Formats: sequence, structure tokens, C-alpha cells
Amino acid sequence: MARGGHKPGGRRSGGMGGARTTTERVKSARGRKLSSTLWLQRQLNDPYVQAARRDGYRSRAAYKLLQIDERFELLKPGQRVVDLGAAPGGWTQVIVDQLEPDEDDTDIVAIDILEMEPMGGVKVLVGDIEDEAAVAELRAAIGGLVDVVLSDMAVATTGHPSTDHLRTMTLAEAAFVFACEVLAPHGAFATKVFQGADEPALFKALQQRFEKVRRFKPKASRADSVEMFLVATGYKGSE
Repeated sequence: MARGGHKPGGRRSGGMGGARTTTERVKSARGRKLSSTLWLQRQLNDPYVQAARRDGYRSRAAYKLLQIDERFELLKPGQRVVDLGAAPGGWTQVIVDQLEPDEDDTDIVAIDILEMEPMGGVKVLVGDIEDEAAVAELRAAIGGLVDVVLSDMAVATTGHPSTDHLRTMTLAEAAFVFACEVLAPHGAFATKVFQGADEPALFKALQQRFEKVRRFKPKASRADSVEMFLVATGYKGSE
């Protein structure tokens, strides 16, 4: 089965199996800002970036979902899953690995504002979850209730913590509203958030609609990042 360039092989662990990493240096910074050079240096030497290259994942973010699923066991064969903020497809690859769909299955739907390369067993859409027309197209593609809604949606950070927090929380809240519209009873939801003043309110709102809600920061999230995930299980059903 084609998996968007990923190696097939069933369920995978979020660890890196003791694989060795190499250290690379950026050879020339001519014409490049210092911040860009430092970012590139970090990318080259990030063990999860190196692991993604080795394991055939489209992004290092795949390991975040692997670690979330390893901890909470959200993904199982036969489920219907929606992947919000999917591009370039690292999370979607993990979903495909865990669910093992047939090529013509439509039980996995992925959407992002950016175009994403096709992937076997996945219906890929381009659209904004905050746009009513895109949400309507997404609901039509789903064609009913789903078991899991996952969101790794992110904004382009500005470097201003309060602004980045608020913009990220707006996306997380939109994902939550959508999840409550399409989840089947006892379904699960996980969304990226940034730590900050507005996160507790979303956590409390999730507690009202799900049996259990937990905060989780995967090891694959960078230590200096304010990113974490809210993982909610046991959806109580629509009001």
C-alpha cells in the first residue's frame, strides 16, 4: 500500500530505538541572518529530524503523535479519524500506520490550509477550519460521525508570546468546537495548545464534554517550547 513515502510496518513506537545521531555544522552563513543560521543548525542536529529522515516520515511531528498514542492508545484499526492541520503529513502517516486502511478507504480525512501530497487510504482536503465552507466540505467528506479528531494546527509564530498563545488557542478552540460536532459517543480528541492564560479555560471546557482530560508534552516537543497537547477521551455526546 502506498503511504506517501513512508515505510509500512504496523504499529510503531514513539521512541527512537537508541539510534545514533550525527552532528552537523552549517558550513557557510554568508548572506544569511544569524537567527536563520541558528535555526538551520538546530534542524540539522535535531535527533527527531534525523529520525524522521531515517524512518520515512514527512516531519519530526510524527513522533509527537506516536508518543501521544503510545501513552493514551487513541488509534485503533477500523476507526474513523480526522486530522486537522495535517500538512506535510507526518501525523497522517502515523494514523495510516496504526489504522492500516485499504487504498480506497475513506475513513481517514486530512485537511490543512496548505496543499499536501496524496497518501494511500486518506482523503486529503485543502481548507481552513475557521472557514464555514471548508468545514461543510470536511463534514461532507466524513459523511457521519468519527471516532477520533486530532489537531496539530499551528500558526506562524511572531515571537511575541502573548500573541502566539492567543492565536494558537483560537485554533485549538475551533478544533474543539468541530470535534464536538462530529465525534461519536466515547470518541477521543487531542489538540495542540500553547501554555498561557487562556489554556485553563479550554481545559475546563473539555472536562465538561469528555470523561477524562489530560495535559501531555511529548518528548519530541522541544524542551524550550511552550507547546503541549490536551488529550480528551470518553466523549459524552452532543448536547
